[in-house]
Amino acid sequence: MDADSVRGVDRRRLLGWGGLAAGAAFVGARPAHADPAPPRPDVPPDARPGGAYDRYVAKLAAEDRFSGVVLLSHRGRTVLSRSYGMADKEKGIRNHEGVAVNLSSGIQPFLSVAVLQLVQQGKMGLADTVGAHLTGFAEDVAEQVTVHHLLTTTSGLNAPKLDLQRVFRSKEEVREFNRRWTRQAELAVPPGSGDQAHTNGAGAGLAIAAQIVEAVTGTTYWDYVHEHIFQRCGMTGSAFYTRPQWLADEHIAHSYMRQADGSRVDAVRNLDKGSMNPPILGKNPGRAFIGYATDDGFATAPDLVRFAHALRDGTVLDKPFADLLTGAKFPRAAGRDGSPLAQPSFTGYTGPIKIIDGQWLFGRGGGTGGSSANWNVYPDTGWVGVVLSNYDDVPIQDILQQEMRAITGRH
Repeated sequence: MDADSVRGVDRRRLLGWGGLAAGAAFVGARPAHADPAPPRPDVPPDARPGGAYDRYVAKLAAEDRFSGVVLLSHRGRTVLSRSYGMADKEKGIRNHEGVAVNLSSGIQPFLSVAVLQLVQQGKMGLADTVGAHLTGFAEDVAEQVTVHHLLTTTSGLNAPKLDLQRVFRSKEEVREFNRRWTRQAELAVPPGSGDQAHTNGAGAGLAIAAQIVEAVTGTTYWDYVHEHIFQRCGMTGSAFYTRPQWLADEHIAHSYMRQADGSRVDAVRNLDKGSMNPPILGKNPGRAFIGYATDDGFATAPDLVRFAHALRDGTVLDKPFADLLTGAKFPRAAGRDGSPLAQPSFTGYTGPIKIIDGQWLFGRGGGTGGSSANWNVYPDTGWVGVVLSNYDDVPIQDILQQEMRAITGRH
C-alpha cells in the first residue's frame, strides 16, 4: 500500500470498527484519546479510564518515558484509548490512534498466519521440508528442517551475524539479501532440539518460511500479507512501509532512539545513528528500506484489534487453524535471561503463549531502534491490549504487567 492510499483511508472505517471511537483530540500537553463507550459492569475498575493502568501510563508520558498509543478493547468495544507525544517532532504531528508504529518482531505472527492459510488450502504442509519448496540450501538443512521447525524457532540453524550498519536501497536488494543470507545457514544442532528464538538462526529460519510462502504463491511475501491478511482483516493503516513512505506519510510514527547524551534522534532521518539501548545496540530500522518476515512491519492499535477479531471469527483462518496458530507447542522453562517464568509459558508459532490467572494469553512484542511494541489477546475473556511506542527506552515490561493486572484483576 503506498502513501497516497493510506492518506485516502476513510477515517471513520479506520477508527470506527468494533466500537472504536472515530476521533482523537490533540490539545496542549494532554493525551489524545478516543472517548470509549461506557464500560460494562464486568470491566475491572483498573482497566477503565482514570483507573490504575490509565494513570500509570499517563505518569510515564508526563515524565517523557512514554510516547505512543495504548488501547484496551473488551468484546469488540474500546474501554481505554490514549495517545501521547509526537509522531513526528520535526513536522509537529502528534501521536493518535490512527498512527502506524514499527512493530519490530511483533510482526512475526503474520508470517504464521500466511503459512497456515496455505496449509489450510492444501498448498503446503507443516511437515514439508525446506527442500520441498526451495533450492540452494545445504543438504542437511534441505532434508531435515521442516516448516514447523521454522515457525517454532527450533530449526537448529546458525546463520551469519547481520551487519546492522548496512543501508538498503530497494525492495529488490532486501529480497536478494535475504535469499543469499539464508542459504549461508548451517545446521548447528538437530532440528527440534531447542528454542532458538533469540539467535540469528531463528531469524534466518523465519526468512526461509517467508521465501516458502513466495515460492508457493508466486508473489512477494509483502504482497501476499497485504492482500490476504491486512486487507482481509480491514487493517487499512498497516503495511510493510518503505523508507520513502515512512519519510513522507504523516500517518507513520517516526521512531526516536535514545542516545548516550540523553537526547533522542529520529531513526529514519538519521541513518548514521543507532540505538543505545543494550538489547538492540546500534540498530536503526530506517536502514532496512522495508521490513521482511522477521522485523519492521507497521500497524496501528485499532488494526491489531481488528486482527484479533479476524482470528476469532474465521476471517483469516478457519477455526481449527486459528486454534493451531494460538495453541501451545511445547513449554518454556525460562525467560530470555534464564530467569524462571512467573506464569506457565509455552512456545507457539512465532510467539509466546501464557496462562495468566487461569486464562490463555497470546500475542507478540518487539523492540528496535526507536520503538517498542506489544499486542496481547486474552481469548477466554475477550480482551485485547495494545501498546505501541515510538521510543525505544520505555519500561515495556512494567507497562505490560500493569495491563495484565488491570485486565485480570490480579495484584
